[in-house]
Amino acid sequence: MTAAPDLFTWEFAADPYPAYAWLREHEPVRWTRLPSGVEAWLVTRYADAKQALADPRLSKNPAHHDEPAHAKGKTGIPGERKAELMTHLLNIDPPDHTRLRRLVSKAFTPRRVAEFAPRVRELTDRLIDGFAERGEADLIHEFAFPLPIYAICDLLGVPPEDQDDFRDWAGMMIRHGGGPRGGVARSVKKMRGYLAELIHRKREALPTVAGPGEDLISGLIRASDHGEHLTENEAAAMAFILLFAGFETTVNLIGNGTYALLTHPGQRARLQESLAAGERGLLETGVEELLRYDGPVELATWRFATEPVDIGGQRIAPGDPVLVVLAAADRDPERFAEPDTLDLARRDNQHLGYGHGIHYCLGAPLARLEGQTALAGLLTRLPDLRLAVDEGELRWRGGLIMRGLRTLPVEFTPSGR
Repeated sequence: MTAAPDLFTWEFAADPYPAYAWLREHEPVRWTRLPSGVEAWLVTRYADAKQALADPRLSKNPAHHDEPAHAKGKTGIPGERKAELMTHLLNIDPPDHTRLRRLVSKAFTPRRVAEFAPRVRELTDRLIDGFAERGEADLIHEFAFPLPIYAICDLLGVPPEDQDDFRDWAGMMIRHGGGPRGGVARSVKKMRGYLAELIHRKREALPTVAGPGEDLISGLIRASDHGEHLTENEAAAMAFILLFAGFETTVNLIGNGTYALLTHPGQRARLQESLAAGERGLLETGVEELLRYDGPVELATWRFATEPVDIGGQRIAPGDPVLVVLAAADRDPERFAEPDTLDLARRDNQHLGYGHGIHYCLGAPLARLEGQTALAGLLTRLPDLRLAVDEGELRWRGGLIMRGLRTLPVEFTPSGR
């Protein structure tokens, strides 16, 4: 047996897939010390991952972590505990999870997302307008990052004059791998204070009947079930996690997806031909394949065993943390034919990029809309888009859960507005 690969190095970050292939074959459920010092089980096979994601014995509540109190802050979003933002969907179990998700779902319907499509197209075009005449751009900072921030701000109902503040806070949060940990916590605290004030203002001014296109925070305040309403704390935590979980994932979906297309010219050409013919089918299956092939979420968020659990023949003890490696599961040859091949037309593609079970991503329809709109806009308006640096010069952001590029410098023929 070959030696176990090194995990969580810079070389690993650039291409973790060979290491994950080794783990799937030799140690599919492995006890590992993470860069933070916390130890956890890594689950890498598709069947085991799917089981773990839906197992009610694996709690989302960090209170079940069998570690000293000082370590608990290392298993979530920096600063969320002090900012009283813990009561969101990523940190709770039924019955609280069931109640909150049911209430939030009323404010986050597919119809609301569909109504939002013209605004996403408008934002996409406006951002491309900002660099189209230059013939060069950094697609992370000038496109993939601002698009979901402005989109989620519009959806939540953050006034335009406050959106640049949100962009600054989000920028600090997305740099959590390279910036000071305290900086992330400070940004979380500022965002928490702002959201509390905004929710209070909207609650005071809420009309009796919802109008067309009502923003999401107003919808969260209005959402009720048998007389139950979200408290202002719950509404603030929910708005925060929709922003936090909804923007960095989409930054990485657009960035990783564009990079994959630029490095697979045959697949990219097929997609451009399909778009030029006015077809949507390949774009839709293509975004799902990009999510599977090099998705934005490398590891699912933390779970903690509440009783003994067997996964892949391994006994997990109560209190042990479990991390499901989505990036490894979605390249499992036991589940996907030729898993290391990018095939935009792949049909049998039940990837785990949005999770599985009761914690399946609530924002998946919005992420799909933003990913499809962004990639279609880039490929249509900048048809000769190409990397401006060698692939080896690109750097991936540090951090445990997310997978995304720090920058994506590109060149193209300048075009008029």
